[in-house]
Amino acid sequence: MTVIVRDVRPDDRRDAEGFARVRHLALPFMLHTPESVAYDATHAHPDAHYRPLLAEQDGEAIGTANVGIVHDSPEADQGYLNVYVAPDNTRRGAGSLLVRAAEEHLTAMGATKLFAWVLDSPANRAFAEKHGYRASRSAYFLRLDLANGALPPRQALPPGVELRKGSDYAADPRPLFDLDAETMADEPSDVPQEFTDYEAWLQETWNHPLFSPELTSVSVVDGRPAAFSAARTDGGTRYGTVMTGTARAHRGRGLAKLAKNDSLHRARAAGFTEAFTGNDSGNGPMIAINRWFGYEICATEVRYVRELD
Repeated sequence: MTVIVRDVRPDDRRDAEGFARVRHLALPFMLHTPESVAYDATHAHPDAHYRPLLAEQDGEAIGTANVGIVHDSPEADQGYLNVYVAPDNTRRGAGSLLVRAAEEHLTAMGATKLFAWVLDSPANRAFAEKHGYRASRSAYFLRLDLANGALPPRQALPPGVELRKGSDYAADPRPLFDLDAETMADEPSDVPQEFTDYEAWLQETWNHPLFSPELTSVSVVDGRPAAFSAARTDGGTRYGTVMTGTARAHRGRGLAKLAKNDSLHRARAAGFTEAFTGNDSGNGPMIAINRWFGYEICATEVRYVRELD
């Protein structure tokens, strides 16, 4: 009955399956597959010092943590740990063991400020605060019933605007990297990030097994990407929007909404039945747009932070 914590072995299919299973049970609003777990473990940037952890009891995975350094932040020494335990396996000590192992790793890597996402519940909040973390902000998970919901109709494109698929840029994704980098810089966050490493972006975004260039939609103005909606899928029936944004020079024209609507329509036509996305709770305009599409808030996550002495 002893709970142990160890590293995920990315070449062990059983480890990857156990990690993905626990994450699906604890966090069904995000997409995880054994393939994505193994890929993340083997393709993370070296400076991230990324370390996925498993908590096991009698050989069964009951808890997980993904741990690392925010390597693409201009602010040094920022670490993260996101701990999730399967709902039927809480109160066995797995969460505390995962936090301890994660903090030891991050401290050894020189992190002095640690960030963690925690699903909003009295028990989870108490757990985070017991370990010395304080709440800083919150975000929503949203779900859309693609199978039975009614999407807004496709709209006529403004003059000079066309819609393309992300896969149209397969030969040279650099224009999408440039757009992603610009929009990411304006995302609400307590940890600023800068996309400056194109090769890292190819590894972590473009080539990721969950990423779907085919279902990613791009609004193009005068031949250049101006807005986009990036899609991921789990290879089954679940679809997720991981980023929707517009270049600064083209904001206020509804171009991101056009791209996202196009992607959602094509996802439904391809047989996907559930769509997920996330919003910072203070991002009113994007929440309103997602409600216009038919998304409903299905969970809240709270960002916690701990500054080490």
